[in-house]
Amino acid sequence: MPAISLRDVTKRFGDVRALRGIDMTVESGEVFGFLGPNGAGKSTTIDILLHYTHPSSGSVDVLGHDVTEAPVAVRKRVGILPEGFAPFETMTGRQHLAYAIEATEADADDDPAALLERVGLSDAADRAAADYSTGMTQRLALAMALVGEPDVLILDEPSTGLDPHGVRRMREIVRAERDRGATVFFSSHILAQVEAVADRVGILRKGDLVAVDTIDGLRETADAGAELTVDLADDPGAVAPTIASVDGVSTVEEHDDALVVGCTADAKLRVLDEIRDAGATIRDFSTGEASLEELFVSYTEEAA
Repeated sequence: MPAISLRDVTKRFGDVRALRGIDMTVESGEVFGFLGPNGAGKSTTIDILLHYTHPSSGSVDVLGHDVTEAPVAVRKRVGILPEGFAPFETMTGRQHLAYAIEATEADADDDPAALLERVGLSDAADRAAADYSTGMTQRLALAMALVGEPDVLILDEPSTGLDPHGVRRMREIVRAERDRGATVFFSSHILAQVEAVADRVGILRKGDLVAVDTIDGLRETADAGAELTVDLADDPGAVAPTIASVDGVSTVEEHDDALVVGCTADAKLRVLDEIRDAGATIRDFSTGEASLEELFVSYTEEAA
């Protein structure tokens, strides 16, 4: 059974169509990155998943429950880190966790101290949240989302305000939750963080779901180019014209003793073979692939 399923989901706000027939499935136990430019419909989708707003049409299931018909059953099994989380300023971190445990009727084994330690807030457990920095507040929100070992974690911009140590800890927690069997659905503008942890990603553009795939799958679908840098013992200019004629090569640039070749992923070996066949000596080479940021731009640049 999928953890999350949206079928032909639309959402209208007056004359504005925020979502246009979204069909999307998130499998149990995967980390799913949900991406899109500002205004693409990400927050609206998350609000629908949590029954904060209703779809105009279509259906949404979370953990086998229709969110419209059984919102309470869904929320009992979902941990939420909302964007712009605002704590109770007079309450301490420990009190926030105790409150979350009571409110969610979590297992008695849930220990506020252990959860705060997990997110790196042990030293601030008994400080009022009014004294927390933005990053500390985000860590507190993550700890509260983890209460009760939820089956699904919905994280909206989880890296906001985190320093590099906090970002690394957040990634480790996401991986640990996946290993535990939880499904992690998160939205983020920090695409490098998504690339580091996501099993698959979905990309929204103007309310349309334009892609759902692994990052390697997106590269293939978008025919995203690779880059091959070849360090030569010979004059690169002697082989550059030959390389430019190889099928799949788009650009060839000379940099000192190296050739920088823009090409499709499957053309890289053909380029190396052609250089050797031309009698040139390869001292070293390196390859690069389109990053998630570059893929994101290619899928959404029309909307931007």
